[in-house]
Amino acid sequence: TDEIMQQEIRPLVAVDIIEQLHRQFAILSGGRGKDGAPIITFPEFAGFSEIPDDDFLNVVTYLTSIPSLEAASIGFIIIIDRRRDKWSAVKASLTRIAGAFPGNLQLVFVLRPSRFIQRAIADIGIKFYRDDFKMKVPIIMLNSVSDLHGYIDKSQLTRELGGTLEYGHSQWIHHRTAIENFAMTVKTTAQMLQTFGTDLAETELPNDVQCTEELLSSHTDHHGKLKDELKLAVKQGATLLTCIREPVTRSANSKLSPDELENVATVERLLAQLDETEKAFDQFWTKHHLKLEQCLQLRHFEHDFREVKLTLDNLMEIQAGFADIGDSVTRVENLLKEQKHLEEKGQEPLEKAQSLALHGEQLIQNNHYAVDSIRPKCVELRRICDDFTNETKKKYDILGKSLELHKQLDKASQWCEAGIYLLASQAVDKCQSQEGAETALIEIEKFLVTAKEHQLSNPKEFYNQFDMILTPEIKANAQRIVQKLEDVQEMFDKRQVSLKKLAAKQTRPVQPVAPHPESSPKRASPKITRPAAVAEDTNLRHSAALNKGTHPLCHQLSSLSQVPFIIDVHIINELIETERVYVEELQSIIEGYASEMDNPSLVHLIPSSLQNKKEILFGNLPEIYDFHNRHVGTGGCPVIFLKEIENCIENPELLARCFLKRKEDLQIYEKYCQNKPRSEALWRQCGDSIFFQECQRKLDHKLSLDAYLLKPVQRITKYQLLLKEMLKCSKNSEGTAELEEALATVLDIIKSVNDSMHQIAITGYEGDVSELGKLLMQGSFNVWTDHKKGHNKVKDLARFKPMQRHLFLYTKMLLFCKKREENTDGHEKTASYSFKNSLKMSTVGITENVKGDNKKFEIWYNGREEVYIIQASSVELKNTWISEIRKVLTGQLEACR
Repeated sequence: TDEIMQQEIRPLVAVDIIEQLHRQFAILSGGRGKDGAPIITFPEFAGFSEIPDDDFLNVVTYLTSIPSLEAASIGFIIIIDRRRDKWSAVKASLTRIAGAFPGNLQLVFVLRPSRFIQRAIADIGIKFYRDDFKMKVPIIMLNSVSDLHGYIDKSQLTRELGGTLEYGHSQWIHHRTAIENFAMTVKTTAQMLQTFGTDLAETELPNDVQCTEELLSSHTDHHGKLKDELKLAVKQGATLLTCIREPVTRSANSKLSPDELENVATVERLLAQLDETEKAFDQFWTKHHLKLEQCLQLRHFEHDFREVKLTLDNLMEIQAGFADIGDSVTRVENLLKEQKHLEEKGQEPLEKAQSLALHGEQLIQNNHYAVDSIRPKCVELRRICDDFTNETKKKYDILGKSLELHKQLDKASQWCEAGIYLLASQAVDKCQSQEGAETALIEIEKFLVTAKEHQLSNPKEFYNQFDMILTPEIKANAQRIVQKLEDVQEMFDKRQVSLKKLAAKQTRPVQPVAPHPESSPKRASPKITRPAAVAEDTNLRHSAALNKGTHPLCHQLSSLSQVPFIIDVHIINELIETERVYVEELQSIIEGYASEMDNPSLVHLIPSSLQNKKEILFGNLPEIYDFHNRHVGTGGCPVIFLKEIENCIENPELLARCFLKRKEDLQIYEKYCQNKPRSEALWRQCGDSIFFQECQRKLDHKLSLDAYLLKPVQRITKYQLLLKEMLKCSKNSEGTAELEEALATVLDIIKSVNDSMHQIAITGYEGDVSELGKLLMQGSFNVWTDHKKGHNKVKDLARFKPMQRHLFLYTKMLLFCKKREENTDGHEKTASYSFKNSLKMSTVGITENVKGDNKKFEIWYNGREEVYIIQASSVELKNTWISEIRKVLTGQLEACR
């Protein structure tokens, strides 16, 4: 219905009746009456009576719609030219016009037929039929055009009516069509702009960069196309205006008719509408485009903010993880390097954050619409930057204090070590004479002069200066060094008393014991300069009289130092000597074998089975060597253990601390032993190759490489033997507790090594044993099982027939495995453990005593639906396992509470 109504009210346009207009039975020439009334002319047209009523009505209606409302309100003047026609044609024309003319009429001029008879008939007819025409305006019958000129000026009449008005019907149709097309273009363009503007206003702004860029690009492209349409419409209107004005442009004497002037006004009005529409659209687009650009700026800002904040948060998290302040000068210096690296790493993100915050402030200054969203982010960025900078400065301050503290502690410790070394280096035989004792006293007095340089400040001043970094560990270390300073000072005091006694009386000098030749590797190794006192102590170690305490030198040494350490000196010296030899052997393996595998001149000798398997053959041997030889003294001697052990010559009870301090470092032996089976298997494949023979020849080793690869395993067991011997000599004396703790530490490492060697041989377990917690115990047992839900015969059989099972006790799980032994290429049997069953420690219970056998105990599971009776080889082993299981269950109970 709406479409029909729109069609009914839509005004006629030239293109709708273009064929009827071309027939030219009625024209609007543009001429006007004296009062400005528009003139419509009906030229002579032979088939006028045959024109369909609709065609006539459409043409007349269209022509009356063209003049302005002001001109149309005056009334139309109609000129009917029938000079060559008959009265019947005049009558038909008047009748049709009277019945169908849609406008106001002012006058009707009829140019009557020129032939006499027809003119006479017309005169009579008009008198008789005037009332039939039902026209309320006068009908003036004219005999000629000259009569018409009496009513209408010639300039308003076309040449056909004897006037001077230029009129071309085809051109008139062309102009009308163009004007109406232009009007339609203006209307369509305005509608497109309005629709586009509505779409823009209703568009929701995207939340990410890509969608915003796509939206901005899409709107910009659409805007560009509409601007092109506008330009094309303006160009069309300008061209049309030029065409209408063409007669005036061509001849200065020409004037446009009123209708043509109205056409010009119409086109100018349409162009003005276009201009106003374009300005309004441009104004709206400017605001919309600005908002889209600001939206894109905001999305970029938010995206960059998220990236920068994530980076800064990661940096802050890393920085927060730098809680360590170091336990040595080297460690603190490394921490300072790490802090410097973190600061350099954070420089670029900090600059980005500052730049982004500045960019955000510029957006705010440029009146961005999202000020409330941008400003908090700028504040957040600056806060994070300030926090990182302040925290970095704080870390530097703390590490600087820590470095200063540890340097002071190191200086004090070095002074103590130098003092101990001085006491140890004073040859015993030389101190027996008065001159020798006096010389030793002078050396001690000179050394004691340097004591003030290395003394720590008084406690109050010390705590005020380093309060911010005094952790319990550092306090304990500082107290230890303070105690060490006091102990060394006491040693010097006692030595001075003894030397003064010797200087006051003559004593028969004691002859030194001849040294016993020591064996050492034949390979070329760095020369090690051994202090005279150490060499002398080594000679004493090989003296049976000294070991028994019957040699006179024992009495002299005892009176010299007033410290009961002579019994332990031979053990410490043996530890020092074997440590030197061990480090040299490690060095020979790495330099003579491992490094040679990268020697281009020997690559062709390496068997294919050994290619790219150096890490398997040698394991972490380089790591063990680095641990024992990390720092090198002025004489080329390794000082990790050697120098610390040398410092224990005067105070054997300090030896235990060397092992306790290196407790964590010694765990590297566990890793080495775990790899040993793989290393041995590889050696069995390629041990007889020419490459190893050539390396052994160069080193002049009597034993092959596999013998040297056993050295680390032998060394870790050697430590516990020496500590046990030391403990025997130091029973019920100062430092016994620390020696026992050190021995327990080494034994625990050996146990862990042993347990891990068994653990890596487990097969068939689908899980990851590393997720089962710490391996606490492992061993072989007789095991009986009892399942309540099982068949009776099976239950009876299970009760009386034990199974051999190897048990692995973890903090989270108890594994039952079956031990299997296989021969490998004629070598010793290799054990493996086939997984059979497992019990979660969180669901088990234990019964300590089983009737009839004090070596048995029960482990039950799931409300005693499954019971495992376990028989140990001894009561002690049973009690040890029960104790460990109890600890696990108690720990779980406390955790639940």
